[in-house]
Amino acid sequence: MDGNRRWARQHKLEVLQGHSYVANKVIQPLVERCITHGVKFLTLWAFSTENWQRDKAEVAGLLDLFRDAFHRNAAELHEKGVKLQVIGDLARFPQDLQKNITSWVETTQNNEKITVIFALNYGGRDELTRAINQIMSTNLTPASPITQEEISVNLDTVGLPDIDLIIRPGGEQRLSGFLPWQSIYAELYFTEVLMPDFSAAELDKALAEYAQRQRRFGA
Repeated sequence: MDGNRRWARQHKLEVLQGHSYVANKVIQPLVERCITHGVKFLTLWAFSTENWQRDKAEVAGLLDLFRDAFHRNAAELHEKGVKLQVIGDLARFPQDLQKNITSWVETTQNNEKITVIFALNYGGRDELTRAINQIMSTNLTPASPITQEEISVNLDTVGLPDIDLIIRPGGEQRLSGFLPWQSIYAELYFTEVLMPDFSAAELDKALAEYAQRQRRFGA
């Protein structure tokens, strides 16, 4: 979800207000539009492993935003029948935030309208490293080759389908380590629209273009 800080600066706002606007004004309408379109899985990359390198005040503000917005939005999404999941390494987050997130994941586990996955402290290389370390720690025959199946079941996304479409707002045309294993056949959609302006109508445009793509999966 790229472009929050640039949007805030363009509107002469504090940086955190861009993040807050997305959390409070953008996410829910996108989830609702996905439900309307019959989308079953939506992943939102909210915080990357690289984001810890940002200004300490911004990081602290983001964590406070997660505390407030995640709790409030999770309650509203739960009422709409949304199942929440999280990918990424939560261990670096404060304990209260970890407990809050885990609680809402458990509370919504039986909801079926759509699964919304929040990527928190997520990085593609970090996920793969953790998966391989997990395999090595449990593999009784470490000399045997590691299979694709072993890697897949040790990823954060175990039980979830591979990615069909990746949408990146904000004008950058790169993936920045977003789900590298799961996205090998994903269609890519890049737009100059900054995330706070990425409305349900913008989502419609992305899905309309996706519908015109021919997916051959290497065949």
